[in-house]
Amino acid sequence: MKNSSYLSPNFSKKRKNNKKIVYVIIHYTGMQSEIESLNRLRNKKAKVSCHYLINRKGKIIQMVLDKNIAWHAGKSKWKNHKNLNKNSIGIELVNKGHQFGYERFTNLQIEKLISICNKLKKKYKISPENFLGHSDVAPLRKIDPGEYFPWKKLSKFKIGKWYDNNSKFDIDLKNRVNKYNLFFKNLYRIGYRYFKLNKKSPSDRLIIKAFQRRYLPDKATGKIDYKTLKISDFLAKNIK
Repeated sequence: MKNSSYLSPNFSKKRKNNKKIVYVIIHYTGMQSEIESLNRLRNKKAKVSCHYLINRKGKIIQMVLDKNIAWHAGKSKWKNHKNLNKNSIGIELVNKGHQFGYERFTNLQIEKLISICNKLKKKYKISPENFLGHSDVAPLRKIDPGEYFPWKKLSKFKIGKWYDNNSKFDIDLKNRVNKYNLFFKNLYRIGYRYFKLNKKSPSDRLIIKAFQRRYLPDKATGKIDYKTLKISDFLAKNIK
């Protein structure tokens, strides 16, 4: 897995305490080719990196050692953690992304991703709900890994959380204030940040879309409908 020819110089000098590794954050590269992605992740001027890159053929390339702080999450928040680089392992999947022609992830990529996530989960005792997308922890500026990422499939391997379609839920959708407040209270409990409870903001739409992109990828409208609210309620009630 580790190949010294691919190791990136872009990491912090301070090393991580293994007990502080509590998240795995999944990204796509968002560049036109694998070579371009590798070059950027090793370019000192770019100041970006990841711990692992998985190419379209399923090859896993280690670019920064787990013990080192890679620069992948940037300005980010989840639960009570800020700037998650120091608390996480970053995994990049080679994909052109929305800017250059977003592609479906290959079966080989996802198989290898599941494999490495299972190893990391066991090694660092990472809880299933702490496998996140870049857009979860930085919803105002990131949309990766995007609506093609198969969170539902990964949840079957206890990587990331999913919801139960048959869960009971009852609320008067005509009461817009209640709907809005309940949704964002649910999101806060789940772990999302970058909003204020009981106070609307134009940027809230981006947070709604980030949630939908993960759990309702075919309906990422930025509007709180019944199913969006129901899913948020189920997930919030099932947080350990």
